Amino acid sequence: MSEEIRLHDLRPAPGSTKRRKRVARGNAGKGGTYAGRGRKGQGARSGGTKQPWFRGMSTRMNRMPYARGVGFRLVSRRVYRIVNVERLNDKYEDGEEVTPDNLLERGLIKKGKLPVKVLGQGELKKALTVKVHAFSGSAREKIEAAGGQAVEVAWEEG
Repeated sequence: MSEEIRLHDLRPAPGSTKRRKRVARGNAGKGGTYAGRGRKGQGARSGGTKQPWFRGMSTRMNRMPYARGVGFRLVSRRVYRIVNVERLNDKYEDGEEVTPDNLLERGLIKKGKLPVKVLGQGELKKALTVKVHAFSGSAREKIEAAGGQAVEVAWEEG
């Protein structure tokens, strides 16, 4: 009669499994005294686990991202490409129209999908029609004082 393999006959390969060490069963059994947990302290207690970033008593606030100003960013923050009014004097003639596209062509802003804002640093000596996404108060005053127009256009994302 041929020998059949039954479920209860299956065994792991020799040497592939090992019995777990039964700690804290007396010093004669090599698992007593401190049972692999060292001496006193947090690690010796039950439930004495620590967070991965824990460093004993030296866990300072600067080790935590929210204390360094890293974790809180304003979601609705709008980032602009910036141009000051004084830079428009060199690149535009009197009576010309300033748009984000020709600001890019003339090298006043870098390429990117961001709205453009004109700030009021310097003096404007030419009457220009400026059509961008935002103006500072002083920039708007200086453009209108020079005889130009400050026109806000809507920003289309994407």
